[in-house]
Amino acid sequence: MLHFAPYSTFSILALVICFALVCVFEFVNGFHDTANAVATVIYTNSLKPRTAVIWSGLMNFVGVLLGGISVAYGLVELLPADVLSPSNGDPAVPMLISLFGTALAWNLFTWWFGIPNSSSHCVIGALIGIAIGDALLHTRSLGNSVDWSQIWKILRALAISPLLGLIGAGGLYFVVRHLIKDPELYQPPQGDRPTRGWVRGLLILTCTGVSFSHGSNDGQKSIGLIMLTIIGILPATFALAPDSATQISQISHNATIAAPLITQYDHDGLHDEAIASVTRLTQTNPDTVVASVLRADIYEVVAGLKAVAANTEASAHDRATAKTLSNQIRPVVEYAPWWVRLLSALCLGIGTMIGYKRIVLTLGEKIGNTHLTPAQGASAELVGAGLIATAGYTGLPVSTTHIITAGIAGTMLGSGSGINRGMLVKIALAWICTLPVTITLGAALFYVLNI
Repeated sequence: MLHFAPYSTFSILALVICFALVCVFEFVNGFHDTANAVATVIYTNSLKPRTAVIWSGLMNFVGVLLGGISVAYGLVELLPADVLSPSNGDPAVPMLISLFGTALAWNLFTWWFGIPNSSSHCVIGALIGIAIGDALLHTRSLGNSVDWSQIWKILRALAISPLLGLIGAGGLYFVVRHLIKDPELYQPPQGDRPTRGWVRGLLILTCTGVSFSHGSNDGQKSIGLIMLTIIGILPATFALAPDSATQISQISHNATIAAPLITQYDHDGLHDEAIASVTRLTQTNPDTVVASVLRADIYEVVAGLKAVAANTEASAHDRATAKTLSNQIRPVVEYAPWWVRLLSALCLGIGTMIGYKRIVLTLGEKIGNTHLTPAQGASAELVGAGLIATAGYTGLPVSTTHIITAGIAGTMLGSGSGINRGMLVKIALAWICTLPVTITLGAALFYVLNI
């Protein structure tokens, strides 16, 4: 049986505070990211704002339910194993405060000025900062303490996806302009007059697609943050998946296979903790295992196996074996209860209902030199929905904000109206500054809270 430790008053208080922080962050995330899904349909009067945000929230919810959790834990794995599961069993309060404090502060700052900033960049920057802060705290080399391969993989997806949105939406708009001659598609909204007939239906359809895909990708990020919170504060209860007791014997078997792999390729002693964890896992007794300790050992072993899988000196067979073992072990610590998915969808939806106006105005009137037309909005959203959904199901986090913003910019270029340089500079500055600022803030906060 699994053993669970009693919780102190401090742990319960920390849980309440950090849970409030994660909910507020997701609420603010709705200001930024989910507003992109409803911007076009509201701006063109295709749906009333309340109807649009309720519908978008519902589609976000469905997207969260069907989107899986690969993106969620792709972000979580940016953190070192000892931060994810402290070896002494202490709650991970400094990590959570550093993460949410940093991301929330920058999100609110950019929202106040109506700049379409990326919540994904905020979270990723804060996570990288925490990993760097942990390395400095333990006087470890940054090259060996931070999983740079995972970081570069995520940053590549974040950098390439807006370019694809720009080119794809611009190209689609060019095609639509030459194939469909209905003037309704190319007229900006006139007062409160709604778009007519099939154009309105098209915009509702593209809004639905972006909302669903946003849930399948950004909703997973919310799930990852909520799981970080409940696992970090109450590791004994949430450290392992509910059905993990039946998988402990398999974990022990996999650890036996992993031991020689990690030992063989750990030439510099960088994964001594992983080797020690492998030894403990091979000796795991289902009747005496402590959930939080088992989780910490599993993450150390997963980190060691990832290093083997990425080692070019390892044979193809050994790399494939390491990847397979890692995938078999992970489900025990990478899961999400149904109520976490529900909470994620609710926080995003409520944030959208309250804070959408600033971003809607920016996307509708300030990206280009002319106001947004239905054809431009539909092209940007159709391409954006495809890119976001594809990334969500391949486990790569992308920025809904940057994809949709870049898509609208692409359609403005495609129409020949050009881009508003002032707003473009603001968006570019936010894009350039977000990672350095959040990495620095995250590292400094985590370091100070731990000394």
